[in-house]
Amino acid sequence: MSSSTSTKTSTPMNICVAGESSLIIYFGNETSPEISAQVQQTAQRLPELMGESLVDLVPSYASLLVLFNPLLTDELHVRQAIAKATQSIASAEQSEGHLVELPVYYSEESGPDLTALAERAQMSVEDVIKLHMSTEYRVYAIGFAPGFAYLGQVDERIAAPRLSTPRQKVPKGAVAIADRQTAIYPAVSPGGWNLIGLCPTPMFDPDAEPTMPVSVGDRVRFKSISREEFLSLGGELPDQPSTSQEAKS
Repeated sequence: MSSSTSTKTSTPMNICVAGESSLIIYFGNETSPEISAQVQQTAQRLPELMGESLVDLVPSYASLLVLFNPLLTDELHVRQAIAKATQSIASAEQSEGHLVELPVYYSEESGPDLTALAERAQMSVEDVIKLHMSTEYRVYAIGFAPGFAYLGQVDERIAAPRLSTPRQKVPKGAVAIADRQTAIYPAVSPGGWNLIGLCPTPMFDPDAEPTMPVSVGDRVRFKSISREEFLSLGGELPDQPSTSQEAKS
């Protein structure tokens, strides 16, 4: 059986075996709102088509991992469900997710890499903040840790490579940039992204419904808030935030 099928979209779609009870759908070779929309819509349709035979779906930038119960279905029927789910995928404009506004306390205190990033971009700290806030980002994937949403695309003028030596401890709520992606660390963890601020909004709460404020396909805008507003919204400042220079020592 061929490992590919066709859809009414302009992007060739490939379905490959990922394991004994899983298939992965590749929607394209690039990151774009259109590809992300295709991933999102397919993930929305498959649960209804597969029912209890569907174990889990794992969306990413340009792919969707489909895990199924081999006791309830087989590869052929899963491929048929995928083909049906992707028969009439709409454009990205027709499938925009929710717009979510997230507050950020931008400062050297809350973003230890903010000054270095501004110097690298040859602009002021204020201009870096304005550029970061001026973009409406799309949630392309959620991974690394629960609630860690990969957002794109960052204005190329403030894009920055990962730190050569990752930090041992990045604070919860840290707003960061790596290449042309931006994200918020949902919990304290190691990390090598450039830190430019802190967000008081919890990005993952297992006891809440929904557990995350954003989903794949949603749009995110950042809003600057003061130190006082950050603290009043429940934000916490790290005791001794490390700088990128300290992280490299």
